[in-house]
Amino acid sequence: MLRFAANLTMLYTEYPFYERFDRAAEAGFEAVEFFFPYGLESADIQQALDRNQQQLVLFNMPLGDWDAGDRGFAAQPARREEFRRAIDQAVSYGQQLKPPRINCPSGPAAGQGDPLPTLRENFALAASALKAHDIQLVLEPINHGDVPGAVISGVEQAVRLFDQIGSDNLAVQYDLWHSLRAGEDPYRVLPTFIDRIAHIQIADVPGRHQPGSGEVDFERLFTLLDNLNYAGWVSLEFHPQGATDASFAHLRQLGVLK
Repeated sequence: MLRFAANLTMLYTEYPFYERFDRAAEAGFEAVEFFFPYGLESADIQQALDRNQQQLVLFNMPLGDWDAGDRGFAAQPARREEFRRAIDQAVSYGQQLKPPRINCPSGPAAGQGDPLPTLRENFALAASALKAHDIQLVLEPINHGDVPGAVISGVEQAVRLFDQIGSDNLAVQYDLWHSLRAGEDPYRVLPTFIDRIAHIQIADVPGRHQPGSGEVDFERLFTLLDNLNYAGWVSLEFHPQGATDASFAHLRQLGVLK
């Protein structure tokens, strides 16, 4: 049986942030994730989790100035020191909130030269720092339409990077939206790399809206994941059309949400 989590950055945006935990719990979600905890009080987040008996399953490392368009900088040599500070921030919040995984997309390269040596160095450091607190580092490949020049845009690229680094604390965060937009075939990628995938996020295409709004055959996808014995979380990370609770209709029809 697949386990579903709610992404509180993209779902329930019609409510204040801490109320989203309550709304997700009312809808039956025992697990949540969100983009960033930074700038928030860990105690307030934990209180929202505790009152709803929810597990926080994922958040992202700092990715730069998000509002200004930053989408990660792990492959940029000039920002090495900033990345080390980002590791410290992620570890600090991770120690307090204890998610099993923290995500870090590669972000784009900057300027000339090979970005991979910097990316390998930074990911090795982050994986080691998080492992000391029993937190796994995951890398989310991002399509070039959403982040032009993203260094890691495909699952196979991510796995190759992990093999070069040699850490046992690295895995893929597989985002269906990004995978399809990057031209990957989920029915090839998932069976090939399922043992390297620790977290999955879903949205329909086109539009990045709720399942049932687009072209994805989610019944086929969920059957595949069941047959592959995928044991991680499947997070709903989409922009609902209308009220969030109404956006779960197709998933309830399929019987994967109660």
